[in-house]
Order: sequence, then structure tokens, then C-alpha cells
Amino acid sequence: MSDPETPPSEQTGRAIASSPHPAGAIALRVLAALLVIAAAFATERLWLSDEPARATFGAKVHKIDIDSDLLERTLPVRVVVPRRIPDHGRGLLVFLHGRGEDERSYLVGPMFEALADLRDRAPVVALPYGGVSSYWHDRESGPWASYVLDELIPKLVRRFDIDPRKVAVGGISMGGFGAYDIARLAPLRFCAVGGHSPAIWESPSETAEGAFDDSADFERNDIIAAAGQEPSPYRRTRLWIDAGDDDPFLAGDEAFADALRASGLDPVVRDGPGGHDPDYWNGNWREYLGFYARALNQCSLRTRANGARRPGRGTVGAGAPTVPGAGGDG
Repeated sequence: MSDPETPPSEQTGRAIASSPHPAGAIALRVLAALLVIAAAFATERLWLSDEPARATFGAKVHKIDIDSDLLERTLPVRVVVPRRIPDHGRGLLVFLHGRGEDERSYLVGPMFEALADLRDRAPVVALPYGGVSSYWHDRESGPWASYVLDELIPKLVRRFDIDPRKVAVGGISMGGFGAYDIARLAPLRFCAVGGHSPAIWESPSETAEGAFDDSADFERNDIIAAAGQEPSPYRRTRLWIDAGDDDPFLAGDEAFADALRASGLDPVVRDGPGGHDPDYWNGNWREYLGFYARALNQCSLRTRANGARRPGRGTVGAGAPTVPGAGGDG
């Protein structure tokens, strides 16, 4: 029995034979259809290739490597260059990541959108890699702070046409602590310093495992003690510190802000609902980048931002007990 939906062979033959369209016309139609399909495919490929640009709101993300003599390794950096910014004399924000993160962690939509909103006032944003738990300070695992000051920043200044007098440093969690610790080593080098949920402890007994080598390492990098020095290493620098109401580092962050105020400085201090997590940070990128843009565009520093004095041994803090370690990990 034949399939009722399939016409008999003789009917099919007659239908083809009696077609009013010549073979050449059919061939042209087939060719036209193929061209339409090819054009649609090309358009789709073009749209897909444009997706990264649309996701970054027009900013270009450069992947570069820094050959560090200090750390004896090659380290990756992501550099975000926004649209519409000047070709020369640009501002630079060096933004340091948190523990367990890397140079790609903050390449997120809210950051790109906030950067685009600044238009020609936006800085170049450099996102370096700082190891899993370096806490961005000079220690047994390597001179991480010196790397940022003496190798990373000078190379970025030259490569991306940065005005060396218009450099800021900031970071999240471990990176927030690192930003303030690096600025401590280089007074008057930065237009602005920001710590966002910075991992700050008041004593070495509170620290997370691996944050410092030992109690002496904590003392050398005690930024609360540094904030009370005279003259302050943070003088003539715009300062920002924020944390969510449920942040485990809130007590240390408040102690640091109090020490800054006690030394006569006036940091911008923000708090609000949230914890120590990306939801909190992603909700604040517009405020973060707005702060840095204002500071860089109004900066009056006249010193170069491409060097630093070497950290001294045992010059900050004294009499701290041994570090066992507990608490938030930054």
C-alpha cells in the first residue's frame, strides 16, 4: 500500500514536466536563497563578534603581561580603556583584587556601565594579579607592594599615556587593605586611595591564616598604627572607606577610619546594607568610580607616582602577640 501523503510517481513526474518555470529561473532562485542564507550567517557572526564591545559599553580590555624582576615571574594584568577619554595625560586607577580572586574578577557589567557613565572623565582602570593571598604587601612570598609601585605603575604610565601625577589606588577586601598599605609606603604619590570592604584587623591574633607571615609582618603592615603617625602617610590624599553593615571586617574598618580622623584627616566613610560579597560591591561601582574620577580630575599632587621608598623593618606598631589566625579571610 502506498503512503497516502506521497503522490504517485507518475503524478510527480507530470508536475515537474509541466512546471511553468524554466530550469534557469529555478537555478537563479536557488542561488538567491543561498545568498540570503550566507548574508544572514555573516550578519549573525558580525553580531556575535560585537558582543564583547557591547558587554563592555564600548571600553577596550587589554590583556598584558608584566615581567617582574622583583617577583621573578610573569604576571597578568587586565587594563580597561574607556571610550571617549583623551589620548594623552590620562588618569589611572590601579584596582586590587581580593583573596582567591584574580585580574578578571571585576570585569563585570556594573563596573563597565559605571565607567561608561563617566564619559571623558573616566580613568584607565588597571586590574593586576596579586596571587591567591599575598595581601599585596612585601613578605616572604615576594615584594608585592614594591612590584605595584616600582614595576607595574611605571610600565602602565608609559604604555597607556598616563599622567604620572594622576594615579589612584583602590581595591576590594584583601585589595582594599593592600591599597592603603601600598599608599603608606609612598606618601604623596596617589591622588586617591580607596578601600572597599577592606580586610583590616586590629591585632595579629584576629587575622586570617596566611594573611601575614607572623606577628612581626603584621606590625610592619599595621595600617591602623600607620594612620596615627605624624606626619600621616595619607596626607593630601583623598581617602575612601566603605563596608556593609554585615561585613565581618566592620570593626577593623571602623578602627582604621577613626585613626584617620584622629590624625586630622577627613576620609569619605560609607556604610549601608550588605555583607562581604559581590552583591554589595556590584551595587556600589557607580559610587566607587565616581569618587576616583573626581579625585583624579581635581588632583593637585606634583610628585611622580612611579616609585616608592622601601618598607622598613619593624617601624610600624610594637608589642603584638603571635599570629595564630581566625576571622574573615579578605
